[in-house]
Amino acid sequence: MNGYQKYKAQSIYSMSGVELLLMLYDEAIKRLKKATYALEDHDYGVFDDCITRVVRIVRYLNSILDMEQPISRDFRRIYEYLFYDLSLIRAGRERRLDDIEKVIRLLNEFRDGFEEAGRQVNDSHVASRKNVVG
Repeated sequence: MNGYQKYKAQSIYSMSGVELLLMLYDEAIKRLKKATYALEDHDYGVFDDCITRVVRIVRYLNSILDMEQPISRDFRRIYEYLFYDLSLIRAGRERRLDDIEKVIRLLNEFRDGFEEAGRQVNDSHVASRKNVVG
């Protein structure tokens, strides 16, 4: 492992759960945008690679859901919808180009929601620490 790879691995291990989650959403969104450009250039190899990576990210997000939490069932249904939609995008190529934007918007909304939730959790922990005396 070279120096850059060690640095990258260390930075990932030092991230909070929210930061890792945001990184996954960012990577999925980046890959979908790259898939859009690949379709426009008729580079189907890059397109398939990008969609495959997004499917793997969504599959991972689905696998880490805590099913003890009621909202996880809703996320599971949404992730299953994304699997279905991504399979249609892959099969349809140009005919489904607009659907890539729909998936990007949905992932952006999730990402922004988790970012805001992470901010609120951090703010509440900071506020609760201020009340501790002694």
